[in-house]
Amino acid sequence: MLMSVAKHLALLFQGMIVWALFWLAGLPGYYQQYSQVTMAVVCILVSVVISLGALHFLSRGRPEAKLRRAMWISFYYTVPFVFLDWLYCGIYLGYGTDFLVRYWYLTVFYFTPWLTFVPTALLLHRVQGARQ
Repeated sequence: MLMSVAKHLALLFQGMIVWALFWLAGLPGYYQQYSQVTMAVVCILVSVVISLGALHFLSRGRPEAKLRRAMWISFYYTVPFVFLDWLYCGIYLGYGTDFLVRYWYLTVFYFTPWLTFVPTALLLHRVQGARQ
């Protein structure tokens, strides 16, 4: 079963709200005011939360829909983030594509959902298939 347009829009809206909250939390320097070590620790903690979220959101629902759901969640929680960060850091702040290195802690999370949700969906599908 394909995801409805309303669900796509809801995921897009949720992703944009999450981005806006992270942006607000990072002010005034979009986290540049913190040390590299602090940002590394925060990245680890956020990665743990993302992993727990993957388990929570993907453990529900039909087994055959897990991978598709994981891919859409990954898409809507990365692609808009890249675009919005590029608008803010690359265009507004004037860093161009150099923002990907300067704001490395953002760049990490353009990949993290893909490296967390998709393998989690595959693992849960395999585990649930073994139980049946």
